[in-house]
Amino acid sequence: MTRCVLAALLLTTAAMPAAAQAPDEAPPTQQPATTQEPDGKDPPVAVGEEGHKPTRGFFSSLGHNLGDDVKHMPRWNSVYWLAGGGALALAVHQKDQEINAHLVNSTTDNLWIPGHIIGSTPVILGSSVAAYVLGRARGQGRLQHLGMDEIEATLLAEGVAQGLKAAVRRERPVQTDGNQSTTYSFPSGHATVTFAAATVLQQHLGYKAGIPTYLIASYVAMSRLHDNRHYASDVVFGAALGVVIGRSVTWHGRNFYASPMLLDDGAGLQLALVN
Repeated sequence: MTRCVLAALLLTTAAMPAAAQAPDEAPPTQQPATTQEPDGKDPPVAVGEEGHKPTRGFFSSLGHNLGDDVKHMPRWNSVYWLAGGGALALAVHQKDQEINAHLVNSTTDNLWIPGHIIGSTPVILGSSVAAYVLGRARGQGRLQHLGMDEIEATLLAEGVAQGLKAAVRRERPVQTDGNQSTTYSFPSGHATVTFAAATVLQQHLGYKAGIPTYLIASYVAMSRLHDNRHYASDVVFGAALGVVIGRSVTWHGRNFYASPMLLDDGAGLQLALVN
């Protein structure tokens, strides 16, 4: 297990030499006259403003933003979360079998069944796309922005988790399910994806929304132990990884940015902020 955590830390922090030059702080308040936000993300459509559309199409924006999100992952903040998650995963590793033995029982099956569904990538990604489409259709920039960030976080979380699974190849607690691989246990994909989604919501809406979503993410993670598909150390590190990804996706600022737009007032272009 020690080798699993060390391998994961090495893989996910391969680009960390740049962290010293990228402190975890918000971008400067003074912005250049441009139609993009400080980190290069396309601004959301302004609420109630007709005729203003994103400067990029959906797939163009998504590809551009994902590349930008990856650039913001190698930060000291990411190192702290990964180091803490790795240390906690190592601490509970000795109790992996014991923890699963307490949670694996048939009397509580109905309690944990929804966890596998709620935390699945198709469900979370589908909900994220629905939020983006609804926000764009109604001209609600905040909802559109939230949906785009959730889409990015889900895709990155799934991609990073699957990459680590293939590299570490830790065996699952049980090997009786022929429909799933038996050697892709570390880290838990469900935990990574759900904690990434919960972190994006917390960064956008604050802890009043973050607390219940983190509780749901914790429920999903525990359901994987009851299903005997993961160990506690798998879900702990997956949760920390999800937080890192969620915070990287929302690096551009907590809550919502106003929408910078270039308007022609007859005397030239000026920068306007639309709440």
